[in-house]
Amino acid sequence: MTKREAIFPAGRHALYEEHGYSAAIRSGDLLFVSGQVGSRPDGTPEPDFGHQVRLAFENLKATLDAAGCTFDDIVDITTFHTDPENQFATIMAVKQEIFSSPPYPNWTAVGVNWLAGFDFEIKVIARIPSKA
Repeated sequence: MTKREAIFPAGRHALYEEHGYSAAIRSGDLLFVSGQVGSRPDGTPEPDFGHQVRLAFENLKATLDAAGCTFDDIVDITTFHTDPENQFATIMAVKQEIFSSPPYPNWTAVGVNWLAGFDFEIKVIARIPSKA
C-alpha cells in the first residue's frame, strides 16, 4: 500500500495551520493539490480579483515546486468561481499565460456561492516526474 506524504511549499501559508489541511498529498507518482486561493501569507484574501487569481496560481506553483512538479505535469484542474460570468475573461487571460499551448490539462469550472472570503480557487492533480 502506498503511503501518503504531505507536501508544503516553502513559507507555507497560515491557512494550512488554521484549517488543518495539507497543501498537497503525494501518493505514488500522483500529487493531489488542495484548493489554492489568492491568499496573502497571513491567510487573508487579496482584494483585487485579477491579483487574487494570479496569486492563486503563484501559490499553486509554489506547491508544485515543493513536490518537484511544474505546470506541465498537471493532468486535471478544477476551479471554483463565485461569479463565473463576470470573472471568466480575467481567469482565461491568466490561464492563457500559464497554459499557452497544447496539450492542455483537463479543466472543470464550477460556480459556487461561497469560498470563505475568496472569489477563485484552483485544485489540481499532477503526475510527479520520474527521476531519470
